[in-house]
Amino acid sequence: MAQIIWLVIAAIMIVLEIISLGLTTIWFAGGALIAALAAWLGAHWVIQILVFAAVSLVLLIFTRPVAVKKMMKDIEKTNAEGLIGTVGLVTTTIDNRKSEGVVKLDGKEWWSRSADDSVIEAGNQVVVKEISGVKLIVELAKNTKND
Repeated sequence: MAQIIWLVIAAIMIVLEIISLGLTTIWFAGGALIAALAAWLGAHWVIQILVFAAVSLVLLIFTRPVAVKKMMKDIEKTNAEGLIGTVGLVTTTIDNRKSEGVVKLDGKEWWSRSADDSVIEAGNQVVVKEISGVKLIVELAKNTKND
């Protein structure tokens, strides 16, 4: 009877994983399958629970990072993430205190802020460091006018 309970738990965890696709419950399904094996071999219920917990934890700690990395390798950056590291031209002086600044990047103009709160004059090239909402956070590129 204990084997059936563990198999039902494993099935529930698999269904939850299919629904969520978050690589969260599949590890507990593995733990439940090994606990079912322990129950089939006649292990006490305390041992079964300990086996379930230990196997689930080991699977979660050691295999999840590998699985996540493998699943994420083919995911491309979004358009916004793809801007990080690119170089643009300041068309309106960037001054964080005045909430001013525009950078032209790939033919589009973006509201921009300086990463280090420095004023960056129009005509300078900047490198995108991050994106905050709809604003580029930039810093002066090397080999520009202000160097």
